[in-house]
Amino acid sequence: MSEILIEREDAIVTLTINRPRARNSLNRSVFDALHAQLVQLRHDDSVRAIILTGAEGVFCAGADITAFDALRAEPLLGSRDAAGGPVWAELASHPKPLIAAVEKLALGGGMELALACDIVIAAESARFAVPEVKLGAIPGAGGTQRLVHAIGKAKAMALLLTGDFIDARKACEAGIVAEVTADGHALATARAMAGRIAANSPLAVALAKDAALQSLEGPLAQGLEHEKRNFFIALRSADNLEGQQAFMNKRPALFTGQ
Repeated sequence: MSEILIEREDAIVTLTINRPRARNSLNRSVFDALHAQLVQLRHDDSVRAIILTGAEGVFCAGADITAFDALRAEPLLGSRDAAGGPVWAELASHPKPLIAAVEKLALGGGMELALACDIVIAAESARFAVPEVKLGAIPGAGGTQRLVHAIGKAKAMALLLTGDFIDARKACEAGIVAEVTADGHALATARAMAGRIAANSPLAVALAKDAALQSLEGPLAQGLEHEKRNFFIALRSADNLEGQQAFMNKRPALFTGQ
């Protein structure tokens, strides 16, 4: 079976981790397949939103711990490809909106995968944790950094140092999750949101995402300058002219991404 299932509906692509017997845990095959799909979708102008989810009602139970032995053989600072390095780099720089649809478990690398997305939709009974300290390890794919950015130092430290689980409601209150939905409906809710995103100017969406992520990379003044740059790029686009004319003529806009 393919480790990543691909489903396309109009301008929305759903990528499903397909290792249900292992609760969709992450291994080298999953990393390689996910990376290949993300690279391909990066260059597909007809795709306007990407959803990541897991097969058979489980998002991702984390890294496959049987891979730890191989990782110990890596140099101290790790090779570029260790622990799915190219996937995390691709997620961090991907221009398309990324939505995680989480059911049941998002643990360890699974929570890091959700944090690497732009938006997280979680089912009521979903649980999140970075329990690596319970195994004598720590998150190695951005969990320590993205969690602090997402929820602040105090709450992030509590999760990172205890390995405790939190439910979807608490994750939403903390700022990890954007919306909580009924069990079994996370994917449908994510698709509905992806549809609303896809109806907007793809250029404006990409520029807004780029400007927002810049806030994580430097001081406020630098972020504001980056936002201003992106604003004027959008203002000179055909999509902006189309959006303005459509609004004035009270008709739906037909955006092309130009």
